[in-house]
Amino acid sequence: MTSDASRSDRPPTLADALASGTVVLDGGMSNQLESAGHDLSDELWSARLLAERPEAITEAHLAYFEAGADVAITASYQATFEGFARRGIPHDRAAGLLRLSVGAAREAAGRARAKGVTRPLWVAASAGPYGAMLADGSEYRGRYGLSVAELERFHRPRLEVLAAAAPDVLALETVPDTDEARALLRAVRGLGVPAWLSYSVAGDRTRAGQPLEEAFAVAADADEIIAVGVNCCAPEDVDGAVATAARVTGKPVVVYPNSGEVWDAGARAWSGHPTFTAEQVTGWRRGGARLIGGCCRVGPAAITRIRESLASGR
Repeated sequence: MTSDASRSDRPPTLADALASGTVVLDGGMSNQLESAGHDLSDELWSARLLAERPEAITEAHLAYFEAGADVAITASYQATFEGFARRGIPHDRAAGLLRLSVGAAREAAGRARAKGVTRPLWVAASAGPYGAMLADGSEYRGRYGLSVAELERFHRPRLEVLAAAAPDVLALETVPDTDEARALLRAVRGLGVPAWLSYSVAGDRTRAGQPLEEAFAVAADADEIIAVGVNCCAPEDVDGAVATAARVTGKPVVVYPNSGEVWDAGARAWSGHPTFTAEQVTGWRRGGARLIGGCCRVGPAAITRIRESLASGR
């Protein structure tokens, strides 16, 4: 956490930290795993390693903590009961893997402290959109043909398991449309764990085409939501989103865009050049961003530069 606030003996809650300073998120889990040599060409994506190589997940989290991240986002983005079932993993085992995603991040935080990291560290349990389970690209379109109630029924069981694993926050992330946002807000009620809500966007609209003002307004009065914002988007889309989210909700803003490279679904490869620079983050902070990190193709070295930029005010 980058702040001038004095530190008490008791670690602050994430909400308290956001009220007093800026918190650095981690970067992309997938590219860190791939850089370590792991194959993620699978419908379960990084969630497959929860079952096969959980130590790899812990090592990836540790790399980000050592790079300067204050928050680890768990490898549960694409981890769902339905997705695991398609791989022959039964319900009880799937629930255990969801809990393990939180445990792996906690283990990494403990290792980071053992290696000399003294700042507060938090764990955010990731819950991706319905389309992430489908693994067909619809997570970037939304509009699945399901009602808000149906989407709530999909999300609630997974969120219950993640919440019971005692993360510091639930990361409701890469949400493509307001219907799914409404479903997620209903699904987190009564779980006893705060959450942030983060949309995937294109320009000044959600991926499903709704104006961001409308999208952020969905969460304005939700007590469970401690931050709103955007992720998995182009860095160029962040400035306007930060301003809109702060104005509409009055809440701290969370931002973690992609590198700026473009995913070619046909070639299953990234193309173009990175446009995300650490210098951009100070402008986002001035606009109201309090949780700042990176998503796809943003690795530990970039997180170190983000932390340095925020600390220096560049």
